[in-house]
Amino acid sequence: MKLEQYQSAIESSNIISKTDIFGIITFVNDEFCKISGYSREELVGKNHNIVRHPDVPASTFKQLWQTILQQQTYKSTVKNLAKDGSTFYVNTTVFPILNENGDIEEFIAIRYDVTESVRLSEALIIKDEELEELNATLEERVNEQTKALMELNQTLEERVKEEVEKNREKDRFLFQQSRLASMGEMIANIAHQWRQPLSELNITLYKMNKLYRLQNEGKGVEFEDSYAHAKKIVSKMSETIEDFRHFFSPDRQSEDFALSLVAQEAMDIMQGTLEKNEVNIRLDIKKDASIRGYFNEFSQVLINLINNTIDAFCHNNIKNRLIYIEIDTSALGDAIIKVCDNAGGIEKTILDKIFEPYFTTKHASAGTGLGLYMSKMIINNSMKGSVIAENCNDGVCFTITIPLVKE
Repeated sequence: MKLEQYQSAIESSNIISKTDIFGIITFVNDEFCKISGYSREELVGKNHNIVRHPDVPASTFKQLWQTILQQQTYKSTVKNLAKDGSTFYVNTTVFPILNENGDIEEFIAIRYDVTESVRLSEALIIKDEELEELNATLEERVNEQTKALMELNQTLEERVKEEVEKNREKDRFLFQQSRLASMGEMIANIAHQWRQPLSELNITLYKMNKLYRLQNEGKGVEFEDSYAHAKKIVSKMSETIEDFRHFFSPDRQSEDFALSLVAQEAMDIMQGTLEKNEVNIRLDIKKDASIRGYFNEFSQVLINLINNTIDAFCHNNIKNRLIYIEIDTSALGDAIIKVCDNAGGIEKTILDKIFEPYFTTKHASAGTGLGLYMSKMIINNSMKGSVIAENCNDGVCFTITIPLVKE
């Protein structure tokens, strides 16, 4: 009676199976059926390898059979495969059962489920491996992050300066746009105020010429030349004012003209001032060139450069004063005009600032700092060219490059 109770207790709390000496199942309890997913009918009469997992190496089963066939008990944690393809783990003890003659009659295996424990152990192993890998690369990653942080710190100040400069550049641009708008209004007002006095001056010159002719019976070549020159200057002033009044207009009409003509025009207009200040000017036409743009505006650029040079001659007390204008073309298909002098040059510290608006080295009463800025705008925008200034020999040389007119 007690034996039956012991047997019942063992069967209800363990996973039990029995096989013959060839490994054919002869008995399984309910717990075995439950964990394997097979019914008793599907198991009894089948080889026990029905629940063998393919991951388990053949050497394991070889050791099992060697042990139990030697009438010894085999213990191990075994990985099995259930009917639905899932994996389960059991701690297994296999006992050989002997008959009266001491020969093996059958085998009985008692197991208990350790699937959850094994899975937790495997998860722990994986975590340990990850932690080990993490520790192995931690120093390297710390070094990389430290290096990146040092590089960031090294470039932070520079990048902050760049951003600050960008913001300043935006502010300067907005300020410049505002000033350009004000400049347009100012030029329009000047044009309005000067138009009438120029007209009166033109009428006065006409009356002077008429009166002189009547009194001198049409004689006096020198007076005639002076009169023609004065008329030309008045006409040029009127045209220049009109050109600058329309400077910001998008529908201006450009024209083709030769560099030699515009250079000669500027020299003629400045003739009196050049003579007064004892400045020699020389025009060297190596190869004349035709460009597209605005004749009067470009003439004003050259006049402005000549005026600046005369101021430099006076400021630096230069004795032998020479302005050299050279016209040529380049192999790249550009017209080149150079305006050079021997007026002492420009300080290197300010050479790159001379084209900025409102920058001037003159007294406030002598200059606004807009001459070179407007000249650069005319060259860049109206002529699609470029202008640079370089110190050379005993003075400065302005090189203006403008695309040639395509035939």
